[in-house]
Formats: sequence, structure tokens, C-alpha cells
Amino acid sequence: MNKFFIVLFHTYLSKLKTKSFIVSTIIMVLLVIGLASLPKVIDYFDKDEKVTIGVLDKTGSTYETLNGRINTINRNVKLKTIENEAAAKKLINSEKLTGYLIIEKDSGKSLKGTYKAKIISDSSISDDLLLALTQVKSSLAAGELKLSPEQLAQLSTPAAFEKVALEKNAKTEDELNQARGLVYILLFVIYLNVIMYASMIAMEIATEKTSRVMEILVSSVSPVQQMFAKICGIALLSITQILLFLSAGYVSIKPNLDEMNGGIFSFLGFDGISISTIIYAIIFCLLGYFLYATLAAFLGSLVSRVEDVQQMILPVTMLIMIAFFIAMYGLTNPTAGFITGISFIPFFSPMIMFLRVGMISVPFWEVALSIGLLVVTIVLLGIFGGKVYRGGVLMYGSSKSYKDIKKALQISKNG
Repeated sequence: MNKFFIVLFHTYLSKLKTKSFIVSTIIMVLLVIGLASLPKVIDYFDKDEKVTIGVLDKTGSTYETLNGRINTINRNVKLKTIENEAAAKKLINSEKLTGYLIIEKDSGKSLKGTYKAKIISDSSISDDLLLALTQVKSSLAAGELKLSPEQLAQLSTPAAFEKVALEKNAKTEDELNQARGLVYILLFVIYLNVIMYASMIAMEIATEKTSRVMEILVSSVSPVQQMFAKICGIALLSITQILLFLSAGYVSIKPNLDEMNGGIFSFLGFDGISISTIIYAIIFCLLGYFLYATLAAFLGSLVSRVEDVQQMILPVTMLIMIAFFIAMYGLTNPTAGFITGISFIPFFSPMIMFLRVGMISVPFWEVALSIGLLVVTIVLLGIFGGKVYRGGVLMYGSSKSYKDIKKALQISKNG
């Protein structure tokens, strides 16, 4: 057991000191700090951003009403009358106008608006203008029909509609929207954690085989101990990195909590995050890591060149990607039958079952069954993988075929 910890901490410390780890950690910490400060950055650039839109009113009576409406919709949009399109284009070229709106009546004597600008990628401006023009059109129609403002408001008011979940512990619509944002973030963390560190294990083993360090290790530490020591060492490395990210995020977010409440912070669900969701995220992240890391470890033992690693662990990468894409679909429909079924398949359950427990109320026995199947699969894969690893680390030469698993098992059996 002493040798196990020697390999574990050697793997952990050697990776901790590498330039790639240090640089990637610094970049990610800066990114976390930047994202935490994003609301303030957005407010800084948007607070004084005024947009001036020219209005060519061919009806001769719409501008004043439209101007009043747009002020209530978006105070950053300012309207200005223009004489003709030629004058408007000159003002746009000199950046005094963002665009201009032509108001006229169509063949049915109804208001028609045409918005022109250099680019129309910013749909928020045109949407605000459309909303204001629609309100003006409704007011004119109400006047022609001799409707009072109260009657117009009654016609414009949408029908009362409420969603009520009959299940006792079901989330409300607002809670579901918040959970969706939070689960998406945590799913992405699980995905990156598994795919990045599982690949790191395979690369570590292939590198040691290339440098012939593996021959020395095999003579002093059993291959199975090596494999699980490396898996645990990289797991410790991932925990260290994630703790650094969380610490940086907490330090950055804490002073800005008041500004974030009710904004994107609230939308992503961080203001209503439950302890159970965090616990499940940690459990499924660790179990998913050990599952895929074990796969990557024994597949990585089959290759002798670092260049062959990515091709050999391609099935592992594909499984993780498939699970992630299924989870993305599940965000919109977590109660779908096939999502429920897939959540019990060990290679997909780290993401899919976590998606379900984060989005909807799932019976505890289902979660326990999924975790149980996942643990059993990890144990069985560890036993099988240990045998493959024992023979694989002694195999040298070009190896890109999965048929070499049989060869590795034979070497392990003979050894």
C-alpha cells in the first residue's frame, strides 16, 4: 500500500508542476474571474450607450405617438425626424444615426414600417421599434372603433394561463428555468472534467512506456497498483484545479452578489442552488471520472507512442460526447421515456441521471439504482482493466488495434 501512495503522489506532484497545468490553471482562473465580473463589465459599456434612429413619417401624424411609445419601451433609443432617405444615409455614414424607420400606410390603410441600417444583426432595436409601432397601430384602430383606453387594454391583455404540477415535490416553472441553467453549467463541468483528465491518464501511461520508465516501475510496483494509483493521482489533480476555480469564483462573486441578484446570476439558478444538487454533481462527477479513467488507463497501456493515444481512446471520447449531447436534449424534456431509460446505463448515467435529479423529482430508489450500477460497472471494469493493464504495459511496438486487448490478457495470464 505504501508503494501505491508513492506512485499516487508522484503522479500528482509531477503533473502539478508541469507548465501546461500551471498555464491552463491561470487561464481558467482568469476566465472565471472575468465571468464573475461580466455583469459589471456589461453595465459599464451599456449604461451610456444611446441609439439614435431617424424617422421618415410619410403619414404625417405618427411620429409624436411613436416617440412617446418608444420612450416607455427603451429609454436608450432616441428618435429623430428626417426629411428624406438621402439625408438619413448621410447621417448614418457620419455615424450620427444608427438607422432609420420609414412609416407609411399599406394598401389596407394600415401602418407599415421599414427599418434600414448598415447592419441588422442587432435585432433588439428593430424589435423595440416593431413593438412601439404595433402599439401605435392598436391605438389608432381603437380610436377608429371608438374604444376607450380601458377597452383597448382589455383586448390587449393575454388570457390568464397558469401551469400547476400535480406532483407534490415538482418544481415550478421558474424553478425549472433556474435549474436548467444551473444543470447546463454543471453538465459542462462534468463533461470537461471527464474528457480532459481521462485523456491525461492515457497520455501519462504512454509517455512512461515511451521513456522506458514503465519497465522500472513494473519491477517495483505491481501494474494494478500503478493503474489505480495513477487514476487517483490525476483525480487529486482535478480536485485541486476545480477547488482553485471555485475559490477564484467565490472571491470574485462575493463582492458582486447584490448586483447579480435578479440578473443572469438568478437566471442560471445560483441564487436558489440546493445542497442536494451540489452533492449529486460531486458524486456523479467522481463516478464518471473513475469509470472513463479506468477505460482510458487500460487502453492507454496498449500503445507505445504518444501519437497513438488519441486514436486508441477515441471510443471513450465518443461515449462522453454522446452522453453530453443526449443531456443537452434532455434539458428541454427531462421526463422523456428514453432519457429515463438511458439514465440507468452506466456509461451515460453520470450525466443523464444527474440531469434528471437536477431538473425533476426522481424517486430515491432510481438514483440509488443508477449509482449502484455505476459502482458495480467501475469495479468490474477495474478488474478487467487491471488484467489488460498488467499485460499492456509490457507490450511494445506499433499498436492501434483493439485486438491487442486479447494479447494483453494473454500476457497477463502467462505472467
